[in-house]
Amino acid sequence: MDKNAFLRKIPKVDLLIEYEEIKELINNSDRELVVDIIREKTEELRNFILTSDSSISEDEISQKIDNLIDDISMKVGKITQLNVRKVINATGTILHTNLGRAVISEKIANRLKEIVTGYSNLEYDIEAGERGERYSHFEDIVCRITGAEAAMAVNNNAAAVMLILSTMAKDKEVIVSRGELVEIGGSFRVPDVMSQSGSKLVEIGTTNKTHLRDYENAINEETNAILKVHTSNYKIVGFTEDVSIKELSELSKKHNIPLIEDIGSGVLIDLSKYGLSYEPTVQESIKNGADVVCFSGDKLLGGPQAGIIVGKKEYISKMKKNPLTRAMRIDKFTATALEAVFHEYINEENAIKNIPVLKMITEDISELEAHAGYLYYKIKDIHELAEINIEDCFSQIGGGSLPLERIKSRCVSIKPKNITTALFEKRLRNFDVVIRISDDKAILDMRTVKKSELDILANSIVGALLFA
Repeated sequence: MDKNAFLRKIPKVDLLIEYEEIKELINNSDRELVVDIIREKTEELRNFILTSDSSISEDEISQKIDNLIDDISMKVGKITQLNVRKVINATGTILHTNLGRAVISEKIANRLKEIVTGYSNLEYDIEAGERGERYSHFEDIVCRITGAEAAMAVNNNAAAVMLILSTMAKDKEVIVSRGELVEIGGSFRVPDVMSQSGSKLVEIGTTNKTHLRDYENAINEETNAILKVHTSNYKIVGFTEDVSIKELSELSKKHNIPLIEDIGSGVLIDLSKYGLSYEPTVQESIKNGADVVCFSGDKLLGGPQAGIIVGKKEYISKMKKNPLTRAMRIDKFTATALEAVFHEYINEENAIKNIPVLKMITEDISELEAHAGYLYYKIKDIHELAEINIEDCFSQIGGGSLPLERIKSRCVSIKPKNITTALFEKRLRNFDVVIRISDDKAILDMRTVKKSELDILANSIVGALLFA
């Protein structure tokens, strides 16, 4: 192989700049950026040629040289386009962790736009004319709904647990049942969070059974708190036993030790009224004697990512003064969205109707049938390319919430005739559509698809079947 001959075929930078495709890139972006990428890509090509061995064919090297302009264009496009973009979630997973979890309503999005496109009173008390507190905007409404004395929020629930323990039990022992030492998304584990907070974990009981006596036997002069973690992302069934918040509250009061509960998903409405499994609510935890409760904002609450902390004022006040709070504090986007979301919970009917997560969970099957029928009608003319049907399916909550829950739904199933289902799914992702595959069929679950997205979804399906 004559490597020098191939190296001579690589156009110089000043010649590449004269190509029409490159001129268009420069006109549409930035000349300096394009020139940098040209240098980067030509250098990569030179290195590829110089380091190639007998396993690399001459045809492969020639092909890489021929593709140089395309490679430059793709790299410029990748750098200049915005990477976070809207996708259509047709998976049926309502709280899809990889797709941003809870969807925010248009009403709240408009409220956010109004606030963040100008100045606001985020930390300004307009009535007093002096510095205010960002938690004050939603604290009253959160307390009214949950029954707590005080409230605040940090950037996620793991941060909430860390702040609580750092404030209430640093260098002291905290009792936790072994059955509640859970791992949450991204391999973050309760023991690790506790360790970072400076508290000392005291494990009691077994994976499947923990008794009240286990807690009582572990209490000593070094014990500063009891922590109960609601296992919202998995269930242990069969030969099991745990201790209720009400029982732990009586024990904590007896020994003058605060009781903390990480309730996880942040349910404020009894979802069993809507056909789902019972999930303990924040209000019940407060009512049954928990001194401090924390939960996620972007799960069943249906709000932005946040770790919300509610409970006794004496503990919340100390947390607000903890130096960690500054590092974990929420921004104006989150504070504004939280206030708006909690206002929807003033009336349960409004919450079900206006919070997208709750609306998707409780959506009537007849609505999903209508959406499936509309999508089927829009794509029925391409039956020669795919077998298309409307079928029953099951959606899931996702996001580590109600893991065993399956909600009856309706879907459009598509089995391509000329390409594999896997290739069809990949092409749909190029149209920013995410689906699931079952029994070698593409399943498009209507529960997580907005009515306003159906036409876009139909066009994407046609495009994915017709074009490579």
